[in-house]
Amino acid sequence: MKTADLYIRVSTDEQADKGYSQRNQEEMLLKYCEINNLKPGKVIFEDHSAKSFERPEWTQYLSYLKTRKQLTSTILLFTKWDRFSRNAGDAYMMINKLRRLGVEPQAMEQPLDLNIPENKMMLAFYLAAPEVENDRRSINILQGMRRAMKEGRYIRCAPRGYKNTVDENNNKIIVPKEPEATTIKWIFETIAKGLYSGEQVYHMARRTRGFKVSRNSFYLMIRNPMYSGRIFVPAYKDEEARLVRGKHEGIITEALFNEVQNVLDGRIKRRKTKKLTPDRLPLVGFLDCPKCKRKLTGSASKGRSKYYYYYHCHSKCGVRFKAENVNKAFERELESFKVYPAFAEVLKAVVIETYAENIKASTDGRKELIKEIEEENERLSKARRLLLEDAIDTEDYKAIKLENNQKISELESRLACYKIKEKRTLKPQLEKALEIAISVQKQYREADLENKRKLIGSIYHENLIYSKEGFRTGRINQLFSLLFSLNRNFGAKKSGTKQQIEASYRKAEEEGFEPPELLHSTVFKTAAFDHSATPLGRLRMAVCQTDCKHKHSVELRQHLAKIFLKMIE
Repeated sequence: MKTADLYIRVSTDEQADKGYSQRNQEEMLLKYCEINNLKPGKVIFEDHSAKSFERPEWTQYLSYLKTRKQLTSTILLFTKWDRFSRNAGDAYMMINKLRRLGVEPQAMEQPLDLNIPENKMMLAFYLAAPEVENDRRSINILQGMRRAMKEGRYIRCAPRGYKNTVDENNNKIIVPKEPEATTIKWIFETIAKGLYSGEQVYHMARRTRGFKVSRNSFYLMIRNPMYSGRIFVPAYKDEEARLVRGKHEGIITEALFNEVQNVLDGRIKRRKTKKLTPDRLPLVGFLDCPKCKRKLTGSASKGRSKYYYYYHCHSKCGVRFKAENVNKAFERELESFKVYPAFAEVLKAVVIETYAENIKASTDGRKELIKEIEEENERLSKARRLLLEDAIDTEDYKAIKLENNQKISELESRLACYKIKEKRTLKPQLEKALEIAISVQKQYREADLENKRKLIGSIYHENLIYSKEGFRTGRINQLFSLLFSLNRNFGAKKSGTKQQIEASYRKAEEEGFEPPELLHSTVFKTAAFDHSATPLGRLRMAVCQTDCKHKHSVELRQHLAKIFLKMIE
C-alpha cells in the first residue's frame, strides 16, 4: 500500500471569497485515500500564498523529506493544482525536486500521469490558469487603487495623526486625530524655522510631546505630502507621477509643507542650529574662559541628594564656576539695561507706516507672479497646439510640459507665501517686540530656556567673560546699544559736533548687526528697510515736539528707528 502525504493549503482571501476551508479539504483527501487504497501519511496544513514556495510548513516538509532514512515511494496529494502552486515556473522546478526525493505530486480533482508526455500539456494548463488569474486580479486591483488615488482618496490605513471613519454617505475617509495632529503640525512648524535639525526635532517631539515614533517613520512622515491635504500618485507606464488634491483635511498648509521640504533639501539657508542644553545652563556657548579664551561648556555633577551644575573649561587651565552663581550674576547684568518707554509709541508709528507701504509692494509682487503663471500656461497651450499640428513630436512635448510644470509649481509656491503675508497683522507682533526691547530683564526671567538663549544671542555679538569681579562684555547688538544710550543721554547736555555724531552713525551702519531671534517673526520679514525721508522725517518731527532742545537725542532716535526697521525686515 502506497503512502500519501496530504497537503492542505488555503489563503485568507480565498477562504473568504470562495468558501475553501482546511477541514473540507482534509475530509475530501481522506475519503479519496480510502477509495484508492492509499495509506494517509503526514498531513501538512498551510495558511500561506501560493505565489511562491517560501511557505513555513512547506519548508519544514522539504527538510523532512531530505532527512528520511529510507527513500520510499510516496504520493503528495492535494485537491487541485492551484493548491500546490500559482506560479508555473516555480512549480516545474519543485516537481523535479520532489521526484528526486521519491515523491510524486498528484491532484485529486485533476489527476495526471506525468509519465505520459502528452499529459504535460494539461499540466501546463492547470499551472498557468491560476497564475493568469492572479495576474488579472493584480492588474484590476492596481487600476482600482490608481483610480481612487486620482480622485483624491487615501486608500491605505490611516497614517499617524489621522483615523479611519465614514462620512454622511457611508464612504470611507480619514480625519485628523488629536492630540497627534497638533503635535505633527508643531513638528513641521519647528523644522520650517530652521533653528533645529531634523534629528533634534525628532528627539524634542519624543521627549517633550510624548510622540512615540521610530526615526525612519518620522523622516517618512515629514516628507509625506498627504499631511498638506494632497495625494501622491506614482508614475505608471506612460503616466507621470503627480500630486492631486485629496478629499481629506490637511493638518498643515501646502506653503508650510513646501517650506519644510526646502529646508530639508538645503534650498533655504538654514540659520545656525541651536544646541539643546539643560535648563540650569542657559549660558552654555555664550561664555569664554578668562584664562585660555576657549568656550566654556557645562555639565552636572551628582551629589548625595541632587545634581550640581557647573560651567567649566576642557583645557588644563581648570576654570570652573558654579552655574547658579553665574546665572544670578548675569541677571544682575541685565538690570543695567533700562530703556526710556516714551520712545516706543513714536517708533511704533514709524514702523507701521513703513509696513503699510511694503504691503503695497507685496501686492504688486503677487500680480507679477500671477502674470508669470498665466504666461507659462499660455506656453503650454501653444506647445499642445504644435503637437496636434505635428509641428513637434511627443518627446519634445513631454520635455516642454515637464519643464513648464516645474516652473509653475515654483511660482505657485511663491504666490502662496504672498497670501500668508497679507493675512498677518503687524501691530500685535510689533507691540510684543517693543515690549521685549524695553523690559529685557523681565522678559529674560519669564522666558523658557529656548527664548532665554535667543535673547542672549540677540543682545551680545561676542561671548561674555565671567570672573569673580563680574562680566566683561564685548560688542553689543546695535539696537540695544542705541536704546540704552538714548535712555542714559536723554535730557542731559550733549557734546560733540554734528560731523562726529554722523561719523559714529556711519560706523555703526557699516558694522551691521544680526536681527534678534526672539524679536524675529514671519510677518516682520515683509517689512522692507525704507530709506525714504518721509517716515524718518515724521519721526524727527514727533521727537522734536517732546525734546526740541537736544538735537543729539533727535538724531540718535532717528538712527535707532532705521536700525529697528532694518531688524524687522
